[in-house]
Amino acid sequence: METALKKSEFSWEEYFSDKKKGGHRFSTEEFLAKEAKEKLFHLSGGKTLLDFGCGAGELLIHYVPNYEKVIGVDFSRSMLLEAEKKVMQHEYRNVDLIFADDRTVWDELNVKFDRITATAVVQYLTPEQLEGFIRNASEHLSKEGKIIFFDIIDPKFYYLWKIGWFSQNFMSWSIFTGACLDCLKRMSAFLKNKPYDIIGNSYSPHLIEKIARRSDFHVEYVKSMYYEYRYHAILSKIS
Repeated sequence: METALKKSEFSWEEYFSDKKKGGHRFSTEEFLAKEAKEKLFHLSGGKTLLDFGCGAGELLIHYVPNYEKVIGVDFSRSMLLEAEKKVMQHEYRNVDLIFADDRTVWDELNVKFDRITATAVVQYLTPEQLEGFIRNASEHLSKEGKIIFFDIIDPKFYYLWKIGWFSQNFMSWSIFTGACLDCLKRMSAFLKNKPYDIIGNSYSPHLIEKIARRSDFHVEYVKSMYYEYRYHAILSKIS
């Protein structure tokens, strides 16, 4: 009889099921307020906002005062519980929180949004999931609505960041050391059937634009102010 050990399938939903903080560089209120301010600048108005992958609400609570209606969505109940605590502490009445993922969220919505945003979420979606998200989001946008993906990982700059290129103490010899450690981590992750790291997938701007154009969106790119290896993509309908 032939037997084989079958690896358990990894799930981001399971990974985040008990997490209570987002993956921000710093968790201080001062930093989060600055990060939110940058993102609000690129959101550039509107009255209704869908924040997909809102996590523990670190940025969500800064968005809420700027909109008449905000809906936060996440597939982690523990994260949503933390977001709910923040909303209650601020006594916000114009925000709803929904437990859902990129497939189920659309059945929970019955309004159009001026802005649909997701921060550091694209990395957890496959190209097929990303295309489906954009297609579904398009149907829930108001006439002049926009989709804004914040903090998409740029594969070129991410690797440079990993080996310490952006560090003030960067030394040329660290390229070799960093590359070796990176290979070992990748091999270990493969053997354990786990993601290489919490970052997930990286997407080049070219691929994002290719996917977005299939749903008739024009894409504008902006470099992130607070993460050297990330960029933002602002999607507007082609008129």
